[in-house]
Parts: sequence; C-alpha cells; structure tokens
Amino acid sequence: MTIALIAHDAKKELMMQFCIAYCGILSHHSLCATGITGKQVAEVTGLQIQQFMSGKQGGDQQIASRISCDEVDVLLFFRDPIGRKSLEPNEMNLLRLCDIHNVPVATNIATAEALIMALERGDLDWREIGNPFI
Repeated sequence: MTIALIAHDAKKELMMQFCIAYCGILSHHSLCATGITGKQVAEVTGLQIQQFMSGKQGGDQQIASRISCDEVDVLLFFRDPIGRKSLEPNEMNLLRLCDIHNVPVATNIATAEALIMALERGDLDWREIGNPFI
C-alpha cells in the first residue's frame, strides 16, 4: 500500500516520533511525503520515502493528484488546526479528495495509530482490490 505523509510545521516533530514508533509497519509499504516532512522522517527512520516538493511549493497538490488517481491508499496528515500558517498545506482539498476516493485519512495522532494498527492487521486490504497501481 502507498501511505502519504504530510505535517504542518508545528506537527513535524510528532510525525517523526510517530514514524520512529511505527517504522516496522511503515517499512512494509510505499511511502511518499511532502518535501520537508519526507526528508526529516527519512533521516530519523532510514525509511525510503518518495519526496515531493515542500507543501509551500505545492507538494500537497502533488499528493492530491496522486489521491485523485487512486495512487494513495492512506493519508496521514498531521495538521495544526490552531496555528496553521497561510503557506502551509490546505487540508480541505485533500480531505475532499480522500472522501471522494475512499482513502482512509488521519489528521491527528490518535486516528493515525488506529489506522496504522488496522493496516498491520490487514483491515485495509480492501484498498488493493480495485487499485491497479499496486
């Protein structure tokens, strides 16, 4: 499965800690991320991550494009709902696309942990049935 990672600036450290904690599970899947998030996670975990542009340069739009083409199976988007900066990725378009394409999405650590455990158990294997890119 392909897992996309995005984190607002205030949540990048949390994303790195999450990926360290679940590195064993994540290592069995394809990962992609916006530029800075992907770089930081790759550095602390050693995971192979396809890195797009930073969110400020349109990396979130690149991931949105992959979602709309059914090339992303899970989105982990750690967002800062209080202190979001104007240049950070806008979650509304991403969430809308996830709804349209039935992509499970987590916007906080609690939901991300539930999704990662479901992924490990095989609860999300239904995503592979209709996805020609896997």
